[in-house]
Amino acid sequence: MSTPSAAAQPFPAVVGVLGGGRMGAGIAHAFLVAGAAEVIVVDVSETAAQAAAARITKDLEASLTRGKISGQLSDWTDRLTATAEVSAFARCGLVVEAVPEDMELKVESLRRAEAQLAPEAWLATNTSSLSITDLAEQLQRPERFCGLHFFNPVPASKLVEVVLAERTGEELAALSPRWVEGLGKTPVVVKDAPGFASSRLGVAIGLEAIRMVEEGVAAPADIDNAMVLGYKFPIGPLALTDIVGLDVRLGIAEYLESQLGERFAPPKLMREMVARGELGKKSGKGFYDYPEA
Repeated sequence: MSTPSAAAQPFPAVVGVLGGGRMGAGIAHAFLVAGAAEVIVVDVSETAAQAAAARITKDLEASLTRGKISGQLSDWTDRLTATAEVSAFARCGLVVEAVPEDMELKVESLRRAEAQLAPEAWLATNTSSLSITDLAEQLQRPERFCGLHFFNPVPASKLVEVVLAERTGEELAALSPRWVEGLGKTPVVVKDAPGFASSRLGVAIGLEAIRMVEEGVAAPADIDNAMVLGYKFPIGPLALTDIVGLDVRLGIAEYLESQLGERFAPPKLMREMVARGELGKKSGKGFYDYPEA
């Protein structure tokens, strides 16, 4: 498989990612392997930026090993820049924000990024639940802003939820699904609503599974097997919660409860596990144990 041509891709040649954690690194990897001429990752410090570069390099090495991409590792890493300087976004045609799910942090981060962008550049957020319309209202060019909700792990996931705010322009509404298709993924286009489509449904199932554990209905593995074997889920709701992170899902549930009512109230067990630091795969323990985490 040859190195893809940037000219053939529908997204801008230079793509920025704000935040180099697990999601940000995955998003950067997706644009690199799809053919973006350059990907610029900005994080809070040089140390964090270099850690992001290491994550992306590890993902690229895995893609080479699996034959998803070809050539030398340097063919891919040479097109990656990781820095703490947000001014690096000045050359980007698109920036995707991927900082933690906190409204104030999102607004501050998006404003910083927008201030560096050319007037014709596009801006997106990777939020999994926060209102795209509310975020857009804090920006200077809301018509050039939308949601691009990627799923974890980004390299393996085939879905990106495209979320259109009230003031998202028609041009961006048409372009954003094409960007997703250019990444080799499938876009699902939804209007801005609490939890969109995926988080609203996914969290509802996950919360009910946690309540079942809390009530002693069945063991986590049996609950997961019921959904995998009985309903053809690719992964059980509790194993998925471990992958996403209990702290992340707790934040989403709290937001959905504030917007949609008590049916999204987080179970007591979920709060207790987060308080104990049992966050799932990233902490080594959640509903399952992960000794190599």
